[in-house]
Amino acid sequence: MFRKTLTLALLLGTAAAMAQEPAAPPPQSTPQAAAPAQAQLPADDQAGGLIVDVEGGTSQPTPIAIPVMPTPAVVQTPAGATDTLGRQLSDIVANDLRNSGLFTPLSPGQLRAVGFPEVTAPAFDYWRGTAAQALVQGYVRANGDGTLTVGCYLYDVSAQRELVRQGFVVPPADWRRAGHKCADTVYSRLTGEKPYFDSRVVYVSETGPKGKRIKRLAIMDQDGANHRFLTNGQSIVLTPRFAPNQQSIVYMSYENDRPSIYVYDLGSGRPRRVVQNANLTFAPRFSPDGRWILFSMAVGGNTDIYRVSSQGGTPQRLTNSPGIDTGGSYSPDGSRIVFESDRSGGQQIYTMNADGSNQQRISFGGGRYATPVWSPRGDLIAFTKLAGNFRIGVMSPSGGGEKLLTDSWSDEGPSWSPNGRVITFYRSGRGASGAAQLWMVDLTGVNERRIPTPLGGSDPAWGPLRP
Repeated sequence: MFRKTLTLALLLGTAAAMAQEPAAPPPQSTPQAAAPAQAQLPADDQAGGLIVDVEGGTSQPTPIAIPVMPTPAVVQTPAGATDTLGRQLSDIVANDLRNSGLFTPLSPGQLRAVGFPEVTAPAFDYWRGTAAQALVQGYVRANGDGTLTVGCYLYDVSAQRELVRQGFVVPPADWRRAGHKCADTVYSRLTGEKPYFDSRVVYVSETGPKGKRIKRLAIMDQDGANHRFLTNGQSIVLTPRFAPNQQSIVYMSYENDRPSIYVYDLGSGRPRRVVQNANLTFAPRFSPDGRWILFSMAVGGNTDIYRVSSQGGTPQRLTNSPGIDTGGSYSPDGSRIVFESDRSGGQQIYTMNADGSNQQRISFGGGRYATPVWSPRGDLIAFTKLAGNFRIGVMSPSGGGEKLLTDSWSDEGPSWSPNGRVITFYRSGRGASGAAQLWMVDLTGVNERRIPTPLGGSDPAWGPLRP
């Protein structure tokens, strides 16, 4: 049973209406975006307030009001006019929270216009009449240095209390990130979960018939925005994975018709080959500290798991059993590895220490198991279950508590959100066309949705939360 109690604790009193800019903590600025500082709550404020339960795979989304963010003055910026940005930012916050499956944003017809002074003095009587339990208000301001300031305020409507406020200073090109960070602030404050909206996904973009597909590396925000292609499709690419610092991507490419592992530098746009030999190498993944790349290599008819320095060098062999060992994924602390092997006669999931010792089988249900990946929380392992159809499931690192989350014809290739609550995967259609598409599902198995991409997509990998 999955149970999570979500508590809206009370914090601070409602600020009085002010004609000047709403009060906010001094925003922190970086070349990309400011990381929100978490509000510290007194211990006695943790009781009471709004409570939302998610139990037994059934959730009752919380009604939340997210009106358009006003601006103190309409200013044209490289990202657009600040009043237009206010509408777009509120849409981003609403879509992120809706997509989590835990919130139901009010419809536009229920939202009143909010003036700039009202940001810190909500019209609680009105919002109570809409049945909203929480309220998100904010503002957009153009700064003299060319940056934008986005304010984000969260209120408990019933208690008429401010719960949290954050300010973000971003260059115009990163305005969408301010919206995701606002949504992350609201999500974390109301659920107690870690954030995940300000993150990216790398995947394989696909086009063409099944037997002759063009496959390119592509990267986008987790909601499908800011999409761009990284490779031109002249060589097939598979299984891309982010480096922990998000500055590079490791993947397999069929360049020169031989599978090899490459690292793509996002800054320069240049790839480099990792293992300099003639053996087939595939299924790469970085270690949590970025020092190692785990991968599989076929030598003399046998496939085992190896690791190599992320800078290159001589690979170190970690498994040594007849058959195929592949799909390695580190635990969050880097001390253990989960992988798949057919050493028992069919694909099953095994774990081992990071040095290759203490190899143990953990999957014993009917069917076969593939593509295991450790949750960033360390508490679960996601996998593909092959038993008639292909389904996404999770189990504990000891193999217990197996739970299947999807039930389509062909779902595979799970990858965890940064907070370990949502899984992205790809779903293939039947027949000769059989287009693959990217999907997400949360741990309840109830909230399932497709991720928009320009073309078909497979092999998604969710990156860490952006700094």
